[in-house]
Amino acid sequence: MLGIDLSDKAIESARKIAIDTNSTAEFICCDLYDIENHLDKQFDIVFTSYGTITWLPDLDQWGKLISKFLKPNGKFVFAEFHPVVWMFDDNFDKIGYNYFNVESIIETENGTYADRNADISQSYVTWNHSMSEVITSLIDNGMELKQFQEYDYSPYNCFNKTFEFEPKKYRIKHLENKIPMVYSIVAKKKN
Repeated sequence: MLGIDLSDKAIESARKIAIDTNSTAEFICCDLYDIENHLDKQFDIVFTSYGTITWLPDLDQWGKLISKFLKPNGKFVFAEFHPVVWMFDDNFDKIGYNYFNVESIIETENGTYADRNADISQSYVTWNHSMSEVITSLIDNGMELKQFQEYDYSPYNCFNKTFEFEPKKYRIKHLENKIPMVYSIVAKKKN
Protein backbone atom coordinates (compact mmCIF):
# COMPACT_ATOMS: atom_id res chain seq x y z
CA MET A 1 0.00 0.00 0.00
CA LEU A 2 1.19 3.50 -0.83
CA GLY A 3 -0.18 6.87 0.28
CA ILE A 4 0.52 10.26 -1.31
CA ASP A 5 -0.07 13.68 0.22
CA LEU A 6 1.24 17.21 -0.22
CA SER A 7 1.37 17.82 3.54
CA ASP A 8 4.58 16.81 5.27
CA LYS A 9 2.66 16.78 8.60
CA ALA A 10 0.07 14.36 7.17
CA ILE A 11 2.83 12.08 5.84
CA GLU A 12 4.65 12.25 9.18
CA SER A 13 1.45 11.23 11.02
CA ALA A 14 0.74 8.44 8.52
CA ARG A 15 4.23 7.04 8.93
CA LYS A 16 3.87 7.07 12.72
CA ILE A 17 0.52 5.25 12.48
CA ALA A 18 2.10 2.68 10.13
CA ILE A 19 4.91 2.03 12.61
CA ASP A 20 2.47 1.83 15.55
CA THR A 21 0.30 -0.70 13.70
CA ASN A 22 3.14 -2.71 12.14
CA SER A 23 1.91 -1.76 8.67
CA THR A 24 4.14 -2.03 5.63
CA ALA A 25 2.44 0.96 4.01
CA GLU A 26 4.71 3.50 2.36
CA PHE A 27 4.11 7.22 1.95
CA ILE A 28 5.32 9.87 -0.48
CA CYS A 29 5.17 13.59 0.25
CA CYS A 30 4.84 15.51 -3.01
CA ASP A 31 2.57 17.53 -5.25
CA LEU A 32 0.33 14.98 -6.99
CA TYR A 33 1.18 16.45 -10.39
CA ASP A 34 4.86 15.64 -9.63
CA ILE A 35 4.27 12.00 -8.62
CA GLU A 36 5.87 10.66 -11.83
CA ASN A 37 9.22 11.90 -10.48
CA HIS A 38 8.75 9.86 -7.28
CA LEU A 39 7.05 6.65 -8.36
CA ASP A 40 7.54 4.07 -11.10
CA LYS A 41 5.10 1.19 -10.51
CA GLN A 42 1.48 0.31 -11.14
CA PHE A 43 -1.24 -0.83 -8.76
CA ASP A 44 -4.34 -3.02 -8.80
CA ILE A 45 -6.36 -0.32 -7.01
CA VAL A 46 -6.09 3.46 -6.83
CA PHE A 47 -8.26 5.11 -4.18
CA THR A 48 -8.93 8.82 -3.80
CA SER A 49 -10.84 10.11 -0.80
CA TYR A 50 -12.90 13.07 0.33
CA GLY A 51 -11.66 16.59 -0.20
CA THR A 52 -8.87 15.85 -2.65
CA ILE A 53 -9.83 17.16 -6.08
CA THR A 54 -10.88 20.57 -4.79
CA TRP A 55 -7.12 21.27 -4.48
CA LEU A 56 -6.43 20.27 -8.10
CA PRO A 57 -6.85 22.78 -10.93
CA ASP A 58 -6.47 20.26 -13.80
CA LEU A 59 -8.62 17.13 -13.66
CA ASP A 60 -7.46 15.87 -17.04
CA GLN A 61 -3.94 15.58 -15.58
CA TRP A 62 -5.46 13.84 -12.53
CA GLY A 63 -7.17 11.31 -14.84
CA LYS A 64 -3.91 10.71 -16.73
CA LEU A 65 -2.08 9.96 -13.48
CA ILE A 66 -4.78 7.56 -12.29
CA SER A 67 -4.60 5.69 -15.60
CA LYS A 68 -0.78 5.68 -15.66
CA PHE A 69 -0.47 4.13 -12.20
CA LEU A 70 -3.24 1.54 -12.62
CA LYS A 71 -2.48 -1.88 -14.04
CA PRO A 72 -4.65 -3.00 -17.00
CA ASN A 73 -8.08 -3.92 -15.60
CA GLY A 74 -7.12 -2.14 -12.38
CA LYS A 75 -9.85 -0.49 -10.33
CA PHE A 76 -10.21 3.18 -9.42
CA VAL A 77 -12.36 3.86 -6.33
CA PHE A 78 -13.37 7.42 -5.51
CA ALA A 79 -15.45 8.98 -2.72
CA GLU A 80 -15.83 12.77 -2.70
CA PHE A 81 -18.02 15.61 -1.54
CA HIS A 82 -20.55 16.53 -4.21
CA PRO A 83 -19.86 19.73 -6.17
CA VAL A 84 -23.34 21.00 -5.27
CA VAL A 85 -22.14 21.32 -1.65
CA TRP A 86 -19.34 23.65 -2.74
CA MET A 87 -21.78 26.00 -4.50
CA PHE A 88 -23.16 27.26 -1.18
CA ASP A 89 -21.79 29.83 1.22
CA ASP A 90 -20.42 28.45 4.50
CA ASN A 91 -23.85 28.46 6.18
CA PHE A 92 -25.75 26.97 3.22
CA ASP A 93 -27.98 30.04 3.09
CA LYS A 94 -27.33 31.04 -0.53
CA ILE A 95 -25.51 30.04 -3.69
CA GLY A 96 -22.09 31.64 -3.53
CA TYR A 97 -20.07 29.82 -6.19
CA ASN A 98 -20.41 28.53 -9.72
CA TYR A 99 -21.10 24.81 -10.16
CA PHE A 100 -18.69 24.73 -13.08
CA ASN A 101 -14.91 25.12 -12.78
CA VAL A 102 -14.66 28.53 -14.43
CA GLU A 103 -11.92 29.96 -12.22
CA SER A 104 -10.06 29.38 -9.01
CA ILE A 105 -11.78 30.18 -5.71
CA ILE A 106 -9.62 32.18 -3.28
CA GLU A 107 -10.83 32.35 0.33
CA THR A 108 -9.59 33.17 3.80
CA GLU A 109 -10.78 30.99 6.65
CA ASN A 110 -10.56 31.23 10.42
CA GLY A 111 -10.06 27.85 12.06
CA THR A 112 -9.82 24.66 10.03
CA TYR A 113 -12.31 22.10 8.75
CA ALA A 114 -11.14 19.78 11.53
CA ASP A 115 -11.37 22.46 14.25
CA ARG A 116 -13.51 25.49 13.42
CA ASN A 117 -12.33 27.18 16.63
CA ALA A 118 -8.60 26.72 16.01
CA ASP A 119 -6.62 29.92 16.48
CA ILE A 120 -5.48 30.14 12.87
CA SER A 121 -6.36 32.22 9.82
CA GLN A 122 -5.33 31.03 6.37
CA SER A 123 -5.91 31.84 2.73
CA TYR A 124 -6.21 29.07 0.16
CA VAL A 125 -7.12 28.37 -3.46
CA THR A 126 -9.60 25.68 -4.52
CA TRP A 127 -11.56 24.60 -7.60
CA ASN A 128 -15.13 23.33 -7.92
CA HIS A 129 -15.27 20.45 -10.42
CA SER A 130 -18.63 19.49 -11.93
CA MET A 131 -19.68 15.86 -12.22
CA SER A 132 -19.19 16.00 -16.00
CA GLU A 133 -15.62 17.28 -15.56
CA VAL A 134 -14.80 14.43 -13.15
CA ILE A 135 -16.36 11.67 -15.24
CA THR A 136 -14.99 12.98 -18.54
CA SER A 137 -11.46 13.17 -17.13
CA LEU A 138 -11.68 9.46 -16.29
CA ILE A 139 -13.30 8.34 -19.57
CA ASP A 140 -10.88 10.40 -21.68
CA ASN A 141 -7.97 8.70 -19.94
CA GLY A 142 -8.94 5.10 -20.61
CA MET A 143 -11.25 4.41 -17.69
CA GLU A 144 -14.59 2.59 -17.96
CA LEU A 145 -17.23 3.75 -15.50
CA LYS A 146 -18.60 0.76 -13.58
CA GLN A 147 -20.57 2.47 -10.81
CA PHE A 148 -21.70 5.96 -9.93
CA GLN A 149 -23.70 6.78 -6.78
CA GLU A 150 -24.89 10.01 -5.13
CA TYR A 151 -25.81 10.34 -1.46
CA ASP A 152 -27.95 12.88 0.39
CA TYR A 153 -25.72 12.92 3.48
CA SER A 154 -22.11 13.28 4.54
CA PRO A 155 -20.27 10.68 6.65
CA TYR A 156 -18.46 13.58 8.35
CA ASN A 157 -19.74 16.43 10.48
CA CYS A 158 -17.53 18.94 8.68
CA PHE A 159 -20.05 21.54 7.52
CA ASN A 160 -21.94 24.29 9.33
CA LYS A 161 -25.57 23.70 10.38
CA THR A 162 -25.44 19.91 10.23
CA PHE A 163 -27.42 17.40 12.24
CA GLU A 164 -26.88 13.68 12.68
CA PHE A 165 -30.04 11.91 11.47
CA GLU A 166 -28.51 8.42 11.77
CA PRO A 167 -25.21 7.34 13.31
CA LYS A 168 -22.38 8.90 11.26
CA LYS A 169 -24.77 10.40 8.68
CA TYR A 170 -25.03 14.19 8.58
CA ARG A 171 -27.25 16.56 6.64
CA ILE A 172 -27.62 20.33 6.53
CA LYS A 173 -30.50 20.94 8.91
CA HIS A 174 -32.59 23.36 6.84
CA LEU A 175 -31.89 21.49 3.56
CA GLU A 176 -32.61 18.02 4.96
CA ASN A 177 -32.27 15.46 2.13
CA LYS A 178 -32.81 17.95 -0.70
CA ILE A 179 -29.22 18.16 -2.00
CA PRO A 180 -26.57 15.58 -2.87
CA MET A 181 -23.67 15.81 -0.42
CA VAL A 182 -21.37 12.97 -1.46
CA TYR A 183 -20.80 10.80 -4.51
CA SER A 184 -18.78 7.71 -5.32
CA ILE A 185 -17.31 6.28 -8.49
CA VAL A 186 -15.86 2.90 -9.34
CA ALA A 187 -14.07 2.70 -12.68
CA LYS A 188 -11.88 0.12 -14.39
CA LYS A 189 -8.86 0.77 -16.56
CA LYS A 190 -9.36 -0.63 -20.02
CA ASN A 191 -6.75 -3.04 -21.42
